[in-house]
Amino acid sequence: MDITTTSPRCSTAELGARLGLEPSELQPYGPSAAKIEPSALDRLSGKPDGRIVSVTSMTPTRFGEGKTTTAISLVQGLGVIGERPLLCLREPSLGPVFGIKGGGTGGGRAQVVPMEQINLHFTGDIHAIGSANNLLAAMIDAHLLQGNELGLDPHSISWRRCLDMDDRVLRRVVLGLGGRANGIPRESGFDITAASEVMAIVAVARDLADLRQRLGAITVGHSSEGEPVTAEQIGAAGSMAVLLKEALKPNLVQTTEGQPALVHCGPFANIAHGNNSILADLIALKLGGFVVTESGFGAEMGFEKFVDIVCRRADIAPSAVVLVATVQALKHHGGGAEGGLAALERGVENLRANLAIVRELELPCVIAVNRFPGDSRVELDAASRLAGELGAFGVALNAGYEEGGAGAAELAEVVREAASTPSAPSFLYSLDDPIETKIEAIATRAYGAAGVALSAAARAQAFAFERAGLGGLPVCMAKTHLSLSHDPALIGAPRGFTLPVGELRAYTGAGWIVAICGDIQTMPGLPANPAAERIDIDSAGATLGLR
Repeated sequence: MDITTTSPRCSTAELGARLGLEPSELQPYGPSAAKIEPSALDRLSGKPDGRIVSVTSMTPTRFGEGKTTTAISLVQGLGVIGERPLLCLREPSLGPVFGIKGGGTGGGRAQVVPMEQINLHFTGDIHAIGSANNLLAAMIDAHLLQGNELGLDPHSISWRRCLDMDDRVLRRVVLGLGGRANGIPRESGFDITAASEVMAIVAVARDLADLRQRLGAITVGHSSEGEPVTAEQIGAAGSMAVLLKEALKPNLVQTTEGQPALVHCGPFANIAHGNNSILADLIALKLGGFVVTESGFGAEMGFEKFVDIVCRRADIAPSAVVLVATVQALKHHGGGAEGGLAALERGVENLRANLAIVRELELPCVIAVNRFPGDSRVELDAASRLAGELGAFGVALNAGYEEGGAGAAELAEVVREAASTPSAPSFLYSLDDPIETKIEAIATRAYGAAGVALSAAARAQAFAFERAGLGGLPVCMAKTHLSLSHDPALIGAPRGFTLPVGELRAYTGAGWIVAICGDIQTMPGLPANPAAERIDIDSAGATLGLR
């Protein structure tokens, strides 16, 4: 198989054949995408795994630091130097696409295609996840109205509806107004679909049987006697699985230089686990020599969860980590762009703190200084020099945005060298630790906090979860992505703060405890000038302003 930059873009059928997939394992979805049957993993089980590289970053700014572009260009660069790379990415959510961030398919000469299709609906996975989530919500309320045989306490219901759009007015709502025919009035709310436990379940399920079991294990509330009530008991799990059977299959597309990319699942790292599906990772590891996967936001966010949740669950280990830094982010964390080189030098403390997280997990790390078109040579040289003084395995300038794989070849060489020695990650906590101890370990060892402060409600929830036998689950922290702390205003590398935890949620289907920290919201809101204002369509049907 020759999956290099010299291979032109081709049909997905040809791409699948180059990868070694059987025709029966590919389900075409239009001319430029296909779904991969999970059964391919069983057929390929005897093949050795490739090496997986995780791409993360220093604490980002509101506009992102090009982590996706770096991951794509790294795959293209690995193709340039003769490796057989695959890319694993999350599916873009419509919320960020029409909100502040824009699309999630890279930029410049480092993109996955078809860009418009991937950013807008793609193969319908996220819609299916939202539909399954909301089917369960509807069946819960129907159960309450139609006799409530399970004795479900309406005030205990934790299951919320979801929507794949930023809509702050739906964070807290009252349901069932207008008389008995419209249901029993109660308070609830909406999450964005990326934060749904159904999204989390699809991202960790290995096959249909595993998916079906996990859906049934979802806890939706408790009876008046305090017993958990599950989606299985409500009678919704089977229908949910039917809605999700196609969404479980990873999506195959390619980069602008013809390298294969599996784009699957879209959890955010600030309110979910922030990584693509385990199934995509496992299939990719059987098909390629290098698998590049991206974890959302900074090292303390998606990357920590990649190691402490995904690697544990999938029994995989990254061979190397790429930590993205930019002139923009360094100056931001040093006090602002107007601060010039002095601000850039101060901002290195944030990069140092994120590198320390990777080191805490005992993995080799390469710093990629991602070059934006407007960056000056002086500032890029300063960023590279300062990064080199931090003691990472290596530092490379990434010019993938402007030059594609050729501009990322130097980075690819350093990453290949870093990944040449087998490594196994350490973990920040033991699964046997009490829930509060796990939260404290993440806060102190990854965020730099002095300690944690659980609210009375959160402490009671931790006690109840442990009493119910859930104490052995990992913890998925939900907090701002704009600071190492819980406060987005605390830039740089804050130390000595106390991390407030207001609420815990038990994701009994996905298999972890979510800790809600600070003022984080699981339903974002649109900014003052959303990207939606710039998106339009012309008379020929071409989409304008999508990026």
